[in-house]
Amino acid sequence: MSLPSPTRRGRRPVRALAAALLLTLLGTVTACGSSSDGTGSASSGASAGSGAFPAKVATKFGTVTVPSRPARVVALGWGDAETALALGVQPVGQSDWLAFGGDGTGPWAKGRYDKSPQKIGTLEPEYEKIAALKPDLILDVKSSGDRTRYDTLSKMAPTIGVPKGSDQYKISWQKQTTMVSRALGLADEGRKLIAATEAKSAAAAKAHPEFKGRTITVGSRTSSGWGAYVRGTDRVNFVQALGFRNNPDVDAKAGASFSVDVSEENLQMLDADLVVMAPIGVKAAKISADPLFTSLPAVKAGHSVVFEGDSVLSTAFATNSVLSVGYAVDHVVPLFAAALK
Repeated sequence: MSLPSPTRRGRRPVRALAAALLLTLLGTVTACGSSSDGTGSASSGASAGSGAFPAKVATKFGTVTVPSRPARVVALGWGDAETALALGVQPVGQSDWLAFGGDGTGPWAKGRYDKSPQKIGTLEPEYEKIAALKPDLILDVKSSGDRTRYDTLSKMAPTIGVPKGSDQYKISWQKQTTMVSRALGLADEGRKLIAATEAKSAAAAKAHPEFKGRTITVGSRTSSGWGAYVRGTDRVNFVQALGFRNNPDVDAKAGASFSVDVSEENLQMLDADLVVMAPIGVKAAKISADPLFTSLPAVKAGHSVVFEGDSVLSTAFATNSVLSVGYAVDHVVPLFAAALK
């Protein structure tokens, strides 16, 4: 798939492609193995000796014990399936949060399934479908942290829920990878993945010293209005790893949710050294052609990125899994650099 060139400058925002992301979630699975018959047995590419069982994983709901190496894993949290796939483990069921279709993962995970998983609902998982898959481990690591959801899932199989303080999808990909790898008995592999991915982000930050300390707003516009993402969420974690500092005015308004609403009367709050926006369920022109948006000093100076069209870049930026981060570094970082010139 061809990607847009980050060459637009001046008074127009640099544009890339945007996904029709789920408003209720953004704001931000796995059967073990890659067996040829797709049954979810342990992958020959994953070391069976890097983790001990029973495995214990600390969560908001207490310590969860996985008694033995799981053979049928269902991954429900945001990016949980991609995390398992990165570890050489294939889901029998997973949630497709960004409506990728196909196997339910982004192009950065293409070809990692031998057999497509059963699709499970996102905000309201289909419990009957999950039970029918007879899971021996459920991953719900990056999720809402709802107690009723957890209690229902944990009756079916050991369930790895959110860690303490990570409700409403506020969990870093590093913590997600650590928890998933520990539950799968692949802690060593998880540490290696984290180190390699962090090194890639660090290299990008080093290559772009102009990012360091610059303020950034990461926001969206939907049919119901404007919003901006707060610290601790996927997009903000990604830009902070590059050296940016999240808009302090946005963080000052942060509550328990992953985003803050921004009224049109207060739209100047979005202004920062770099403004990055994604349309959700609306055309990109609803952002880039809006007189209030174009009046922001950063936009007037050409220091803005508005995602639009094809979903690949926007979803890579939004997913922020151990697999998607590298893709986003390669394809989204150049847009930021062009917009700051």
